[in-house]
Amino acid sequence: MPVAELIDRYMADYAGRDPTRTQRLGWWRAQLGTLTLAEVCDDHVHAALEALKRQPARRYAGRDAEGRAIYKAKKRDIAPATLNRYRAAISAVFTWAVRCRIAPKGWIHPCQGVQTLPENNARVRFLKPDEIERLLQACRAAKWDRLYLLVLMALTTGARRGELEGLRWQDIDAARAVAHVARSKNGDAKTLALTTPVLEELARFRGAPSALVFASPRRPGQVFGFDQAWKAALKAAGIRNYRMHDNRHTAASMLAMNGASLLEVAEVLGHRSLAMSRRYSHLAASHKQALVTRVMGHVR
Repeated sequence: MPVAELIDRYMADYAGRDPTRTQRLGWWRAQLGTLTLAEVCDDHVHAALEALKRQPARRYAGRDAEGRAIYKAKKRDIAPATLNRYRAAISAVFTWAVRCRIAPKGWIHPCQGVQTLPENNARVRFLKPDEIERLLQACRAAKWDRLYLLVLMALTTGARRGELEGLRWQDIDAARAVAHVARSKNGDAKTLALTTPVLEELARFRGAPSALVFASPRRPGQVFGFDQAWKAALKAAGIRNYRMHDNRHTAASMLAMNGASLLEVAEVLGHRSLAMSRRYSHLAASHKQALVTRVMGHVR
């Protein structure tokens, strides 16, 4: 079976919600598509990743009139984390082929001989209280009337961009003050706790149960492309070096600095393990100090 056909069959069976999976496997289809599954080996995977490493990084820039994703080149090189995600995408296809008995008997998984690259995940950018106030004020004044709601939810729930974009009105339970995410990036169901200001803002836009909360006015079946509105708000607020994803870091930092344990931070953000939440451990120092003093302060 050609790898191109294998990728098509895998995607037809794919039930995940990773928005990058289609794009990355489309790239692999162009690299390995004409090879048969029996022919492809770790050398092919390694060579493709080496070629990818030399290409400039790209960023998501919204969608065109037909709904296709648009990507623009960045000035920096592709990060090791991105290369690892490409490797993981094709590795999942090959693993699926083995599980479905499509791969030949005794076939060696082509990604076993290609090591993942060390990643530098030390970057944690979060907003200070005055920056949060300036950003929300700029979002209130944005031309897109739902930018304030989107950013407020991102800051107070710690939800990922894709989780918020996928919300429909039927997922909002105002009575219980929660929003239900059927499948998060990790593949798990997730519940977002909603604050009173978020509920009040949601009430202003309530739509049909099946409609997207952040739908495009022109194409209701698609999410509104808010990147330009987001960048304009950042500029108006005087905030630099800050991404939409960093709202998760800000949410976690607010929790950690106000007494939440790392387990509680992990629960809110949807981390499967505490490893991802440990990057905020230094922010919980005062909480840790208070805990030790309360429990063991009498020991002499």
